[in-house]
Amino acid sequence: MARSLNRVELIGNLGQDPDIKSFPDGGMIANISVATTRSFKDRNGEWQDRTEWHRVTMRGFNAQNAEKYLHKGSKVFIEGELQTRSYEDRDGNTRYITEINTNSFIMLDPRQDSGGGGHQSSGGAPAQYNENQESNNAPAKTQASPADNLADDDDDIPF
Repeated sequence: MARSLNRVELIGNLGQDPDIKSFPDGGMIANISVATTRSFKDRNGEWQDRTEWHRVTMRGFNAQNAEKYLHKGSKVFIEGELQTRSYEDRDGNTRYITEINTNSFIMLDPRQDSGGGGHQSSGGAPAQYNENQESNNAPAKTQASPADNLADDDDDIPF
């Protein structure tokens, strides 16, 4: 059986505030640019940084939370899928755009208590937003996995 997978995971920083578009039917889209940077040594042994920019689209609940909590410089984890679409520019030329359609995102910024609201849920855990959640005022908290407690139980590991 042939299978396929279209999944993208990014950790990066927003290059600008989210571009929000609202529609008469109540729908919303947020477009953001996320920069990821990779460091490597060149042939001369000197460190170089290479930054890639990614076009990211958020819809519905994700867009609402992007508008509330994300801003230029925010560090985020994005999970989504690649989509390529085409359009005609003003000169009639066909243009193609490849973007990431967000399924969920997690804000990775440190909590900010002074003005402008917080960027995380209470308790210091990163806030996670998922397109399948009902829209409400409280962000979903990430769930701790059993593996998170393994560091405390090192004495019980048999090797």
